[in-house]
Amino acid sequence: MHFIVSSSQLLRHLSSLSGVLNSSNTLPILDNFLFELGPGEAVISASDLETTMTTKLEVKTEDTGSIAVPAKMLLDILKAFPDIPLTFKVDPATYAIELTSDAGKYKLTGANGDEFPKSPELDDAASMSIEANALISAINRTLFAAGNDDLRPVMSGIFFEFYAESVRFVATDAHRLVRYGRNDVKATSNAQFIVPKKPLNLLKNAASHAEAVTMTYTDSNARFQFDDVTIICRLIEGKYPNYEAVIPKDNPNRMVISRTSFLQAIRRVSIFANKTTHQVRLKLAGSELVVSAEDLDFANEASERLNCSYTGEDMEIGFNSRFLMDMLNNLSSADVSLEMSAPNRAGIIKPTEAEEAGEDVLMLVMPVMLNA
Repeated sequence: MHFIVSSSQLLRHLSSLSGVLNSSNTLPILDNFLFELGPGEAVISASDLETTMTTKLEVKTEDTGSIAVPAKMLLDILKAFPDIPLTFKVDPATYAIELTSDAGKYKLTGANGDEFPKSPELDDAASMSIEANALISAINRTLFAAGNDDLRPVMSGIFFEFYAESVRFVATDAHRLVRYGRNDVKATSNAQFIVPKKPLNLLKNAASHAEAVTMTYTDSNARFQFDDVTIICRLIEGKYPNYEAVIPKDNPNRMVISRTSFLQAIRRVSIFANKTTHQVRLKLAGSELVVSAEDLDFANEASERLNCSYTGEDMEIGFNSRFLMDMLNNLSSADVSLEMSAPNRAGIIKPTEAEEAGEDVLMLVMPVMLNA
């Protein structure tokens, strides 16, 4: 069994697959890429049992068969080559692989491709197509707010909600929440499921040049297909919390401010904040915002004054500066609004104008108790 392939093309495809690989696997076969040959093409897969990613690549071959190739060694040698044709020869009896270039020969030992875990079949699945840009925007806007708590696995992914008139993507870690909606995307049937972070990170990186992504999903698995790439992942089991209940509906105090000015002020002032709470204080009165922070243990403090448009009662409220910066960094509008009801209730950050037509972004951040 042999095939010829461009080293740089192979490296590009394998680099996108390498995000699936774990540093330590329970099954040694998962340290390999699976190559499945057919006339004129190779289908290459990587898996960690939870997520499997597959890509197709043109190669010169008439052979059929499969071989598992050590991933790290193959990536390392490909990175050391210029763009040249490489010939792979595989001995099906011993799984020995001989790699030949103009410069020399390289030998490594593979494994039986039949031992590689099979991707789950998605029976009775529903599917829908969505523009790749819309899906990537949804992932970029929400993923940073997903939790990392192993005790609450349902909050460690993005909650997908599909309706006949719109779709929504939600992420929360109980301290902050992002709800990203698209009313220009319609689903064929109502559905709700939770997708883990890892396949979503792989998806947003690999689909950056795709036009559309086809999503196929069952109660336990989801498949994302675009161009020559397929990502299949196991969904997170469990019921997502009722996030609508924590979004305050009546917020009479509203500030509108330049996003970059607000972000840069928080970035500077937060350097002087307590290193445990990362607390910054926002003091609103009239058309002025004072952003301040202090660390009593080291007698550090800072404050800045900013112009804003504010309607409501004079108010002081504290937030975790890291959460505010994450949210402002993941928006791109010139101005943002911060809506509040009371110093002990969540604040709502929204862009004053949508970056893309049809999108609706809401970011919620819980306050930090202020020291007297």
